[in-house]
Amino acid sequence: MCRHLAYLGPPRPLAELLTDPAHSLYEQSYAPAHAPQQAEAPTVNADGFGIGWYPPGNGAGPVRYRRSVPIWADANLPGLAAVIHSGAVLAAVRAATPGTSHDEAASAPFALGRWLFSHNGSVPRWELLPADTDEPLTAAELLGMEARSDSALLCAMTARRLAVGRPLGEALADVVRRTTTARPTARLNLLMTDGHAIAATRHGNSLWYRAVSDEITVASEPAPDEPGWREVPDHSLLLATTRTTEIEPL
Repeated sequence: MCRHLAYLGPPRPLAELLTDPAHSLYEQSYAPAHAPQQAEAPTVNADGFGIGWYPPGNGAGPVRYRRSVPIWADANLPGLAAVIHSGAVLAAVRAATPGTSHDEAASAPFALGRWLFSHNGSVPRWELLPADTDEPLTAAELLGMEARSDSALLCAMTARRLAVGRPLGEALADVVRRTTTARPTARLNLLMTDGHAIAATRHGNSLWYRAVSDEITVASEPAPDEPGWREVPDHSLLLATTRTTEIEPL
């Protein structure tokens, strides 16, 4: 199932975004509240986690910290999250799709230059997806995939579209449309940021956003103690910066 979050705004400690809030991403790893429609019960997201952030002030990044263990099992994370600050973050906790690899390279976020990419969902028979969508990957694209997983494959499909100059929202929407044509039961919540803008799709799993003052947060599930959360309709594309938020049908 996975759960993910992206934030743009004033630099904050990672702990304030990922571990401290009520029903934080940390808590969603073992107690998610919004199960997919196809699932009978919530899934524990214990197959790894990852955090990507852009260091403030110098234009560097993104920097990633990824592990193949549950987020609650990493004894280093509380100390790191307390001292690392950023105004642009993408993080995820993972529940692996059957047949995918389990090393830390399979944990989002994946990197495409300055872009960070995450997938919340699952694609049945993902290994056959390129052939079934008439979109065979080149040897270079296959070798460039960070992991053997549906999420890494979707990232490679998105990269192909960005490489020929397609706008981010259009690229994500096209990947969702082509994938669901071949795999109608696929769940495809895609999330990307370059540290300046966020793009996200909702297709099958929950997605929320909170735009207040000069910050925007997009997350699989809202923090109940923070006012202003709004649910993104299913089958929608969200495009956001710290100043604007747009939602349109996929």
